[in-house]
Amino acid sequence: MELSYQAILFIVMGVAFGYFLSFLKSRIEMAKYKKEIKEYKEHLNRQMKITSEGSKNLEVELERAKKDSENLRISVQTLMQKPGRAEIRLLNIYDSALRKMMMKAPGFSSAWEFSLQEAEAEYEANEKGFKSIIKKVFGPSITQHSESGHSSAGDLPEGFEPK
Repeated sequence: MELSYQAILFIVMGVAFGYFLSFLKSRIEMAKYKKEIKEYKEHLNRQMKITSEGSKNLEVELERAKKDSENLRISVQTLMQKPGRAEIRLLNIYDSALRKMMMKAPGFSSAWEFSLQEAEAEYEANEKGFKSIIKKVFGPSITQHSESGHSSAGDLPEGFEPK
């Protein structure tokens, strides 16, 4: 089998043509992959920007929350230092102690509860302004008479019941 120049030329041209086709195919695939990589990079870049903005917003919100918390803490401390706050605190402590004592000492609790209910009713009446209106209109003699317990149930205004 003798190979002629023409046969060798056809073989070489076939190999060159095959190499050219594979080179062309690889370039097309590389362009396709480069385009895909470019899309992935753009997507990753968008995601990183979104995450970065979200992180910045969270940091700003966290700083704002810290400032608000500090301002509220300072406000609470300032309010606790206002005149009368120590007395209110002491009053609350005494109230808690009395309630605990009532649970532990049954003889004291009934008399105390009765006195407490009377005091609460009197305080509520003062808050509503009913007693102060009566004092202004009729004078102090009527309110002292009703407070001393000498009035009958018929003398009480509508809505007030003796306890």
